[in-house]
Amino acid sequence: MNVDNLVGRRLGRMMPESNRVLEAVLGRKESLLQEDIAAHAQEIRRQVRSSRVLVIGAAGSIGGAFVKVLSKYSVAALHLVDISENCLVEVVRDLRSSGISLPDDFKTFAVDFSRPEFEALLNTQSYDFVLNFSALKHVRSERDPFTLMRLLNVNVIANESLLRSLDGGATKHVFSVSSDKSVRPANLMGASKALMERVFLAHADRMPFTSARFANVAFSAGSLLDSFQHRLLKRQPLSAPNDVKRYFISHEEAGQLCFLGCFLGKNREIFYPQFRQEQDMLSFAEIARLVLRSNGLEPIECDSEAEALEIAGSLQDSSTQWPCFFSGSDTSGEKPFEEFVDPRETADETRFAKVGVVTKPVFHGTEGVRDALAAIKDALSRGTWTTAELIDAVRLGVPELNHVATGKNLDQKM
Repeated sequence: MNVDNLVGRRLGRMMPESNRVLEAVLGRKESLLQEDIAAHAQEIRRQVRSSRVLVIGAAGSIGGAFVKVLSKYSVAALHLVDISENCLVEVVRDLRSSGISLPDDFKTFAVDFSRPEFEALLNTQSYDFVLNFSALKHVRSERDPFTLMRLLNVNVIANESLLRSLDGGATKHVFSVSSDKSVRPANLMGASKALMERVFLAHADRMPFTSARFANVAFSAGSLLDSFQHRLLKRQPLSAPNDVKRYFISHEEAGQLCFLGCFLGKNREIFYPQFRQEQDMLSFAEIARLVLRSNGLEPIECDSEAEALEIAGSLQDSSTQWPCFFSGSDTSGEKPFEEFVDPRETADETRFAKVGVVTKPVFHGTEGVRDALAAIKDALSRGTWTTAELIDAVRLGVPELNHVATGKNLDQKM
């Protein structure tokens, strides 16, 4: 079969129906958070009006969604930073082509926020609000000590450097996105986000801070749901765990959650979406079936990767069935369910209709944070380290990390 024809056929089929596919996955047509956005519109405008805003990681799935939400309000300055030059260009083109009115002081900078170029930028500009969406977000990043160190460097060390750069300046509020995986973490990605939260909490007396813990953002870049679309385009099987359940939100909802957290949150608060566990939590296998059926396809559930690959190799343009392989999770760091609040934390689920707020996050004190940072930096400065050493370093600040190594990582699965 001609791949170009398949791509064109699939794009022609999927693009007009993308909203329908998303609605099938989410189980709703309207934004989960629209009621809260509308109810607090006046307060939001008061906070945002005439502010100077810096968005780091602005070209990522969540950062870009936040920028779209923010662009509906009048800000004095909007500056975007992202390491990806091409993706940043596309963000600008999308904003301009959408007819969005941008402030006169609108600028983009293709720099890495962990590098000296970014620090030099901060020396020339002042901002009321600084938001950071830059992060390594995959559990698979712990598969080797080198990628793991980059994860810790981006998710933790660079955020501490950001705070030091902002200390004593004009910035009145900083926001950095977290993850549901930070709660009682079972993997190092989640633990890095827990440590990130505590780095900001350690500085919160001098720099007010809020955050948001996410559900899975449906079809965000690099996500399993995003991979389903790629697999369809490339005539490849769908593969997913059948025993891992997650909540899902849209890009718009992710941007709105961060928007509420940044502009309505009080110092040290962490926002999260409120769901009904039984109705809203779905397994990835269930999501795969929904995606296929929303695209007019029926899943063929195979007993092995080999069988799924064999069937995929014989697919025709007229095929109405699609091979899938669903299996139990057996890789390191997988948590079977999603949670947004640690039992030791205090949360308020009455302030908003669909948003909960952790008002008192878990924080073991500045000493553990300081020791964890020092251990990670020491390993980095030596130029040699092991995964075990980094796990021990992270546990200094996140003692509840319950990391179980199975000897298998996601790169070893389809």
